[in-house]
Amino acid sequence: MLKTILLGAALTVMAVPALADGDAAEGEKAFNKQCVACHVVADADGKVLAGRKAKIGPNLYGVIGRAPGSIDYKYGKSIVKWGETGAVWNQETFVGYVQNPTGYLREVLDSKRARGKMAYKVKSEEDAQNLYAYLTTFSQ
Repeated sequence: MLKTILLGAALTVMAVPALADGDAAEGEKAFNKQCVACHVVADADGKVLAGRKAKIGPNLYGVIGRAPGSIDYKYGKSIVKWGETGAVWNQETFVGYVQNPTGYLREVLDSKRARGKMAYKVKSEEDAQNLYAYLTTFSQ
């Protein structure tokens, strides 16, 4: 009986996605201040869940766990190349990238020629962590 309970508890814990560091409510505020000019979060049916239908940057719906540069959008060559290495958007990659897109790509690709098309940099690591927590709420 105890083994059954422990096994059930372990499986439940494994099924729950890891919680992100950061505050999703604060991430929503940061998204509305820093991201909506370029990004939208719209589901597969096109329903806008966050943002204002901006199309300068890619749709961020389901971004967490996805390969960088992998959805229908005209990405720069460097982020596509990075995605092809097997990279995925997780807390570490997301926070590092949004704080310095070009610098991050240069580091992960080990190339001084790598460039990110995203010119904006999230200045605060706390904001970046909060944005990540917020975007996890739109995971597929």
